[in-house]
Amino acid sequence: MNGFLALPLWSPYLVGVCIGLLVCLALVLSDRPIGCSTGFVKIRGLAEQICCGKQIQEKEYYQKFPPAVDWQLMILPGIIIGAFLSSFISGTFGLFLVPPLWADQFGSSAALRILAAVTGGILLGVGARWAGGCTSGHGISGSLQLSVGSILSAACFFVGGIAMAMILFGVPL
Repeated sequence: MNGFLALPLWSPYLVGVCIGLLVCLALVLSDRPIGCSTGFVKIRGLAEQICCGKQIQEKEYYQKFPPAVDWQLMILPGIIIGAFLSSFISGTFGLFLVPPLWADQFGSSAALRILAAVTGGILLGVGARWAGGCTSGHGISGSLQLSVGSILSAACFFVGGIAMAMILFGVPL
């Protein structure tokens, strides 16, 4: 397949404009910003609703963010499906239990890689709820709305991510 969709890398300027338009569209049509962490919370709420019934509706958090299969939840499978399609169409798709960069730095232990991924995912989830949103919620939607808290959060995400990458991969500070 030739053309724009088959490119392994897209222009960050064009993608940024498209994401900005998508956020504006979401705000206009649903009065809700785009973010991923709310989708995970909705999945947890739906699971709890199956196990515990309607008493979940009494919880203050779920009164503000009712557990439902809506566009905020559907962003999650959309990200996975979109990433798969993009990598497949561009010819860059590959499955790695232990990616080469990880193996070079930390060895080829699949158990260590899975433990690190699960631990990192849990910490990211806790941090997103603690910060009131994830990187996409604060960094994209909040910054677009000129929220000082979101701009500060996004700056901290970048500083923390860069520092951690430098520590993990042995780049001198």
